[in-house]
Amino acid sequence: MSENRKIAKDILKAIGGKENVSSATHCVTRLRLVLHDESKVDKQALEGIDKVKGSFAANNQYQVILGQGLVDKVYNEFISEAGISESTKEETKQASAEKMNPLQRAVKGLADIFIPILPAIITAGLLLGINNILVNAIFTDQPLVEMYPQWAGLAEIINTIASTAFAFLPALIGWSAVKKFGGSPLLGIVLGLILCHPDLLNANGYADAVKNGTVPYWNLFGFDIAAMGYQGQVLPILLASYVLAKIENFMKRVTPDSIQLLVVAPVALLITGFLAFILIGPVTFAIGNSITDVFVFLFDKFAIVGGLIYGLFYAPLVITGVHHTFLAVDFQLIASQGGTFLWPILVMSNIAQGSAALGMYFVLKNQKTKGLSFVSSISAYLGVTEPALFGVNLRYRFPFICAIIGAAIAGAWVALNGILAPAIGVGGLPGILAIEGTRGNYISFAIGMAIAIVIPLLATIITARFQKNLDEK
Repeated sequence: MSENRKIAKDILKAIGGKENVSSATHCVTRLRLVLHDESKVDKQALEGIDKVKGSFAANNQYQVILGQGLVDKVYNEFISEAGISESTKEETKQASAEKMNPLQRAVKGLADIFIPILPAIITAGLLLGINNILVNAIFTDQPLVEMYPQWAGLAEIINTIASTAFAFLPALIGWSAVKKFGGSPLLGIVLGLILCHPDLLNANGYADAVKNGTVPYWNLFGFDIAAMGYQGQVLPILLASYVLAKIENFMKRVTPDSIQLLVVAPVALLITGFLAFILIGPVTFAIGNSITDVFVFLFDKFAIVGGLIYGLFYAPLVITGVHHTFLAVDFQLIASQGGTFLWPILVMSNIAQGSAALGMYFVLKNQKTKGLSFVSSISAYLGVTEPALFGVNLRYRFPFICAIIGAAIAGAWVALNGILAPAIGVGGLPGILAIEGTRGNYISFAIGMAIAIVIPLLATIITARFQKNLDEK
């Protein structure tokens, strides 16, 4: 018997046998299982299996951490042993969604929309960070492009490549949202591009245009409709995508197959486009601005408290999955304020979880859990916290508490110093590249990262001295 097949058989036994498995899929590092009864899982036996780095239940899926590369091989053996067909991620998500309440479904829906576009957004954030280093005086008295004028073209090209994802954010969201709502993703892209068409007034200039009385209008049967775009906005394209998908599916049901190509997409886009400019856009634009105004007011007046609370509760929000909803707030803040003050605190939280896991590496004696602690801390420092959070910190509890305390203090520090991120990058140590490019901001953010490293690390090591039988947990 191969090693991978033995691991699969042992996992299957520990989770209650093949009769307890509803569906299965995997991501880059984890098996994602929908079980009929999660109470049948023998967690201790499961995590005692060689190569299993941890397990946890989240969003009605039971997830087993195996690591990149290995998870593919074990998954193939697992579905063979379980006697089930290979499930797509969408099928597994649907199976887990059937067990959720309406609020959980709404949160999961937002996560399903934003997660697929994150690689493009994170890439853009990293590239914008490189551009910041080139065009701002951070490490030198003059910007590098002034010291070396021949680099100016390089910086401009990098900026163009990096800013595209944010300039056409509605198109990315439209693709993902319409797909989620059951429509044609291509129409979602077109709808998003319509809402950020270059002929429209840019949403970033709307406030000034109102003040100066230069807002362009269309006259529609005697009614004035603002000819404005929704660049960087989230709510307009989300609601418009839902409407588009519903209209498209209705048109498909009532339109003969022979003329669907000529009727369905044009009618769906035309109706949705009119609704977006007349009703959906203006209403959701006002709602989005109101939401960001609340956050801006709180962080302007009570920066330390806001940073402390968000830093303290971000990791608990990750456990529930609710943290994905704040991506919409980040995008809205970037669009309306030029940067988000929430994302830098997220970075502090991720680093703090990695530091607590690293602290466990120094106190544990069991080689398996010791190795897991070290590997998961590196993962968290690079922005992926699940192995550290679920595989180590929540398992022993006190490292998790030490981490959120450190994250709260670091969050208060970066909020007090008004650190903004004009883009979303890697939510770990490389996150410093996405910070607003001034020397003072980089120094303040680096101090925040040091706080998020030192406090959880030392607190975990010290607290561990008062714990008993750590290696037996």
